[in-house]
Amino acid sequence: MSVTGESIEIDSENYFWEKLKSDHKNDFPRLIDSSNFNRRLKHLHPFIEQLNQCLADRLNESEDVYLVDSIPVPVCQIAREKRSKICKECFETAPDKGYSAVSKSYYYGDKLHLVTSVRGIFQSMDLTKASVHDVLYLSEVKKSGLSMCTLIANKGYLSSTYQLDLFNSCQVKLQTPKRANQERQPYPAIFKRMRKRIETLFSQLCDKFMLRRNYAKTIMGLSVRILSKITAVTLLQYINSKNNKPINHLKYALAS
Repeated sequence: MSVTGESIEIDSENYFWEKLKSDHKNDFPRLIDSSNFNRRLKHLHPFIEQLNQCLADRLNESEDVYLVDSIPVPVCQIAREKRSKICKECFETAPDKGYSAVSKSYYYGDKLHLVTSVRGIFQSMDLTKASVHDVLYLSEVKKSGLSMCTLIANKGYLSSTYQLDLFNSCQVKLQTPKRANQERQPYPAIFKRMRKRIETLFSQLCDKFMLRRNYAKTIMGLSVRILSKITAVTLLQYINSKNNKPINHLKYALAS
């Protein structure tokens, strides 16, 4: 139900639930209360993750080139940083202040790390504090199941130590452009074009799926909402694939 709501661009669970009660009363005669739905949804987190991974594995079956990037997920305005109690039930997962290189400004919240194929299909994800550096996520990439492939990243993931570790542990070849003060090597133009795919996916998550509009009060609530949005993307891509449509034309996946 949560993935369905995200797929039809309804990000408010209360509105979605009231719409089911008013427009589809006969289809759901014994619909539970929305608060019970929210509690059950959090318990279903591993099953939603399993569904997402199962569909993604089918779509990524023959892929050997992947992309990695991160995007800010603010939980409130920076002015409310000191008095906000959102998602602070645990220090290790509590939001904090981070810097967005895209908007060149600070924000208060978390950071979503995402690995996708070159076609923009989900491979793995993680949610961290906003202050966590991008390059630290590369240690989690080893646990994602990637092996014997190329991983394309931006300068934020530049690290010879992590690059060597990835290659030695799972034969993942990390490709990043060099900084101006380093010995420069030609960065293939095709890698730059490939990176646009994950940037476009982030734009879709922000515009169509309203990733940065947060109504969650706990870190688990935020995590399951983000997972539902990403699972909705994967599901729409899978529907397009089955119907021989361009997989990233998400707005037309449910069209008859």
